[in-house]
Formats: sequence, structure tokens, C-alpha cells
Amino acid sequence: MKNHIFNIEILRAYDIRGTYGKTVFEEDAYALGRSLGSHLAAQGAKRVAVGYDGRISSPILAKSLVQGLIACGLDCIDVGLGPTPYLYFSVLHLKVDAGVMVTGSHNPPQDNGFKIMLKSAPFFGEDIQKLGKIAAAGTWIWPKEPGKLSTDYLMAPYTQGLLAKTHISKPLKIAWDCGNGAAGCVLPKMLSLIPGSHTLLNAEVNGNFPGHLPDPTKKSNISELIETVIQNKLDLGIAFDGDADRVVAVDGQGRMLYGDQLLTLFAMAVLRESPGSTIIGDVKCSDVFFDFVKSEGGKPIMCRTGHSFIKQKIIDTDAVLAGEMSGHYFFKDRYYGFDDGLYAALRLVEFLTQSTTTLAQYLDVLSQTKMTPEIKLHCLDKHKQDVVAFIADELDELEIEYSDLDGVRVPGQGGWWLARASNTESLVVVRAEAGTSDELIDLVEFIYLILNDNISQEYQLDLRPLASHLEFLQAKYSKERP
Repeated sequence: MKNHIFNIEILRAYDIRGTYGKTVFEEDAYALGRSLGSHLAAQGAKRVAVGYDGRISSPILAKSLVQGLIACGLDCIDVGLGPTPYLYFSVLHLKVDAGVMVTGSHNPPQDNGFKIMLKSAPFFGEDIQKLGKIAAAGTWIWPKEPGKLSTDYLMAPYTQGLLAKTHISKPLKIAWDCGNGAAGCVLPKMLSLIPGSHTLLNAEVNGNFPGHLPDPTKKSNISELIETVIQNKLDLGIAFDGDADRVVAVDGQGRMLYGDQLLTLFAMAVLRESPGSTIIGDVKCSDVFFDFVKSEGGKPIMCRTGHSFIKQKIIDTDAVLAGEMSGHYFFKDRYYGFDDGLYAALRLVEFLTQSTTTLAQYLDVLSQTKMTPEIKLHCLDKHKQDVVAFIADELDELEIEYSDLDGVRVPGQGGWWLARASNTESLVVVRAEAGTSDELIDLVEFIYLILNDNISQEYQLDLRPLASHLEFLQAKYSKERP
């Protein structure tokens, strides 16, 4: 193989991802290894760590990736099966030059891909596009000797580090849903070492995800967790995505917290220890979060969605905490600054054990505004940016001001609304927040009218989730009206 053309759909904003056997093959993994290896070797790199999640295709792709890397003369350390944050930890622990995680994250079982980390910086955007150009040109290096492959399983020191950097002071009753994902490599041992009564769900690592799909932000995927919490009168429930870099929580009443609500609780804890700190939220976060950080003396910053963008912003601003609506949380006060769902879960438990307030009581306070979840509208990858551009043009014509930091975020009607193209899926994501139910309905109706103006057919945009949510809001809040 002298050159390679990747399917254009798999080179995304901050990772490489597609469908195994359709857009991602072993040949792609090898070519990625050769291209990344050539790029790293030119920068003087010597060693790379490689890990993989529990998907059926992950060890297959990891093997081909390693072959490409060592063909460039790089030494590879196979750290084995585990969560994505375990790979990040391994890069720092082993003091290697870079790391690659083979993972499909929260996506369906047949999807898979690669996340890349340098020892001191994220790897995304133009970096990923450059790998595609190297592969297409075939400008791979051909050293005299290949690199060496070794193995080093670091789950014990990773688990010990999680526990050493948190302080859980009293027992709670908690249900934990691994979702048959990579969290199952860590949780059974970890929970045996912390106080409390712990119920484990879907702990077996199984790439077919027999319990439910590995995206806990969808309420349908955590119905078992919610039922377990309610039936057993537990304090809370915690769920992870397929590679455990994201976490979702439900309170003792079975209510799921939005990602920005959980981030607000983390900000509360961090600002107590580090007053005046910079804290980052992504563009989908509620005004409640940004206003809270400011009111408590912190410095709130709004950032583009995407873990790589946020990691770079943490470096640029020296922030001690960051988070996304999607459930990625980055602690840099006591931890390493990368997104780790397991560590974030422990920090939540620590926060609750140090408080006399329950998670349900906190959620009541955080729910004073009216807001939607992320409403996900299916759209072909080639059209999703066109949809956002269309909305921006409509707003310009109406002379409505908006932020174009990431998609369009539009203030007004007692709140704000957002539309942006997903970086990881074939989706346009919509969200809105307002002070009253009537204002929220007005915002969602406005979004629907803009998108229903001949655009849905032209760009094959599925408006049914938005229409359904509008009907839900109208029915829900009709009871509150005189």
C-alpha cells in the first residue's frame, strides 16, 4: 500500500469515526497508523500508547493501527481494553508522545473510530485533515527498522488514581449503569473500595450492548436505571456511555439531570475550593450555569461544543473546570484536565456526601427556568451546515442578532435558542430556554417556522422531533394557563 483515500465522511472535527465494514475498515486503521506515525516521527516522537473499547471491531482495528504505527519506526504500548480516559491516563502515566483510542463512543454497535491525544495538547480539526492528505499523497516514512510492540495494562494505577483524588465522606445508595461499555472494566473493583450501597447494572463488557444502546443522554436508554432508583428508593443513579468519558445522573425521583445542570453543581463545588476560577461551558449550556458562575465570583466562558475544542480552551484560559451538555466534564483542579466520566461521577458522589441537600433538592433549584433538552433533527452530513447557514441568513434578513460561535445562538423572548450542526452525527441540534412556559413555546414555534419554510424537504431535514416536542410543550403547559 503506497497511498490511501479515507471516506470523506469519517474525518470529523475532533476524531475519526464511521461504520465498521461500510466506511471504516482495517485498511483505514493501518493507513491512519502510517499517516499519524509519519506525522509524529517527523516531530521527533518515539512512543505511542494504544487502547480500545469493548466493541466487537475494536481489537481488530487496534491491531491494524498498531501495525501502521510500528511500520513508521514508532514503539507502541498496547494498554488493552478500557475506557477512553484510561487511555488518556496511560499517555500521561507512561510519558509517551501520543495516544490513540479505538472507540465508537456513544454510537451504535456497528460504529467505530479513533480519538487521538498528544502528550501536551489535543489533536483535532486541521490536524485530522492533515492525516487524510498524508494518506492520499502516500508521503509515509520508511525507516530502516520498524518499531517495537509491548503491552502494559495500567487499570490498577488508573483506578487507584481515581480514588486518591476524591474524598467520599459518607455512604449513599447508588445504582450504576455501565451500559455494557468500558466502564465495566473499572467499576466493580472501584465500588468495592468506596462506602455506600452500590447496585451495578449491565456491568459485563459486551460490544453488542444487549442492555441498551450506549448513549445515556437518551432517556429511553436509562429506563432500567431510573426504575431501579425509584423501586429501591436510592439516592441517585449514574450512567456512562460506551467508552466512559461521559456521565449522566438521575436523582432519587428518577429525574435525569441535563448536562449543564450537573456542571452547575460541579462549579459550585470547585468555586468553594478555588474562588474566582475560570469555568467553561459549551454553547449549548443554560444561562442558569453562566449566571451562577458569575454570581459566585467565577469567570464563565462559553466555548464551541467538542471535547478537543474545550481541551484547547482549558489550556488557553487556565480554566479549572469545563463541561458540555452532552455529559463530558473536565476537572483540572485536582485532576488532569481531560474528560473522564468515572472521575466526574466520583466528584458528584463526593459533593453529595459533603452536603445535607439531596440531588433532587438541588435539581428543584436548578429547574426554575423552562428549557428543552437537546432536540436532535436528522440531516445528511452534506446538508447539516447548509441548514445552519440558512437559519443565519433568515436571521440576518429579519435583523435579529445572534452569536455564531458554534452554529447560531439567539437571545430573546426572555431566554435564548440554539441551532448547530453536530460534529459527530448526521444531526442538527436545537435547544431553547426561557423564563416562562409561554416564552419557551414561542421560541420553539419560531424555530419550527423558520425550519419549516421549504428547507426541510430541500435539505432532507427531519422536523418530526421538533414538532413532537412543540406539541408536548403545548400540552404540558396548557394546564398552567388560566
